[in-house]
Amino acid sequence: MQDRTIDRRGFLATAGALAAASALGGSARASAPTPPGWKKAYMLGQTKGPILPTFQMLKEAGFQGVELISPNQLDQREVLDARDETGLVIHGVSGGAHWAKPLSDPDPAVVAEGVAAIKREFLDVKAYGGDTVLVVPAVVTKKVSYQEAWDRSQEQIRGLIPFAEEAGVKIAIEEVWNKFLLSPLEFARYVDEFESPTVGAYFDVGNVVEFGFPEEWIRTLGKRILKVHIKEYAKPKRFDYKLGDGGEIDWPAVKQALVDVGYDGWITAELGIPDLAEAKDVVARMDKLLFS
Repeated sequence: MQDRTIDRRGFLATAGALAAASALGGSARASAPTPPGWKKAYMLGQTKGPILPTFQMLKEAGFQGVELISPNQLDQREVLDARDETGLVIHGVSGGAHWAKPLSDPDPAVVAEGVAAIKREFLDVKAYGGDTVLVVPAVVTKKVSYQEAWDRSQEQIRGLIPFAEEAGVKIAIEEVWNKFLLSPLEFARYVDEFESPTVGAYFDVGNVVEFGFPEEWIRTLGKRILKVHIKEYAKPKRFDYKLGDGGEIDWPAVKQALVDVGYDGWITAELGIPDLAEAKDVVARMDKLLFS
């Protein structure tokens, strides 16, 4: 039998080499560059306009893009003019009816309204020049079981895929506090069962902190991630924290996970910005946490 004994000198040499390799690896991870495709955007909630002053403020603050709610009360021509004047990219829209008209509702009439709203969102985002529609797929309630939410929402989304393909946009499923898709494994499986490149994940970093670690979700979802939302989170105030201040999110780990899975798209801040000073502060925090 071969002698597998390691003498003390050999052990120390091996341990030293492993430690050096580990240090180098850690250093490389810590200094991972921000991919050139990452761009900063702001999620603009329901607003009636005029939209141009808001776009001008976001542009001056340093944002490169914006995400709008749809359906909305905005004049489409006015939105497009503001986009063109400021150079802000409208990279996508977030569905505005999916909570009130969920695809998992037991009432077919409610579901029909939800489906119609999503079809409208496809048309809006196409007109804006964006490429994703954020969809909250289902809401689990005392009257809607987890399995019912899964089956009903998947059935409706499968029916929507041809409309998304015709518009040239993708359906980005988001995990929210809807008692649904409560683990990264379930989220990945849910997306995979569509067997379509038209359906992916809209990953919200802050939304999963209550259930786990964002970096783990990112590594599990991997290439399924189409877009990313960010906001801070910690108990007891939940989302009422500035980015990087007093929260529970390990931002260097989040950045590294996004780099490791090859994410190369929009990172959109989803939080309140009342004025230019606050907008500039949010951009500076995004730069510090993820873009430097």
